[in-house]
Amino acid sequence: MSEIQDFEGRLALVTGGASGIGLGCCELLVARGATLVLADIDEARTHEAARRLGAQALVLDVSDHAAVQAAQARLQAQGLHVDLLVNCAGIVQSPDTPADLPHAEFQRVLAIDFEGTYSCCAVFGSAMARAGRGAIVNIASVAGMRSMPLHAYSPAKAAVISLGECLAAEWGRSGVRVNTVSPGYTVTAALQSQIDLGLRDPEKLKAHSALGRLIAPRDIARVVVFLLSEEAGVLTGINVPADAGWLVAGSWQTFGGVRAPQPR
Repeated sequence: MSEIQDFEGRLALVTGGASGIGLGCCELLVARGATLVLADIDEARTHEAARRLGAQALVLDVSDHAAVQAAQARLQAQGLHVDLLVNCAGIVQSPDTPADLPHAEFQRVLAIDFEGTYSCCAVFGSAMARAGRGAIVNIASVAGMRSMPLHAYSPAKAAVISLGECLAAEWGRSGVRVNTVSPGYTVTAALQSQIDLGLRDPEKLKAHSALGRLIAPRDIARVVVFLLSEEAGVLTGINVPADAGWLVAGSWQTFGGVRAPQPR
């Protein structure tokens, strides 16, 4: 079955679009008719993914506010207005203690995961507000909703969730909706590498979710695209935990875990 072409004539910009969840969002947006600007810091992968999807490639370091401003100016000079923005660029960190976490790594995680999201919202979202239309989805994480030994990543993602609420109220009367998606354990290249190194057990990750499964980037992309669509026209300022029920299942571990499936 072909995708509904409900984004015809609309320009979408996806940061972190060359891999993982960002790439999944790019693929689904193009399938549903959007014109795409694919932004990522990895030059080779950015151009390859953009070529494959028929998108405009934008090599961008979201932690560089001046570079984000310059990217907006270039698009504007081309007569292009971003209607849909997905902020997916981000990095992860190792679960170090505060004593072992290098301060430079702490700063880098915040600069990309939070400040980069803020910069793209401030630059592209402000242009949307001036135009009186637009929709933004920021990618946070369930790590921003629970205590974890991720003393840079978790606070950064919590800040992204708060930012979405703030900007939703800021721009609501200007016709711009801002929502957040908080993925659970999603099989991106980063998670797969940890699994391959034996640092994560996929069976344990599945066991700690209500649905008993891991998540694919395409699963998250479907939630993102829904929030961008007119079907979600009354939704703004919300955070959707797309986590296969990880948040609700965690406390069941003290009772031996989530129950087995009912017999059929």
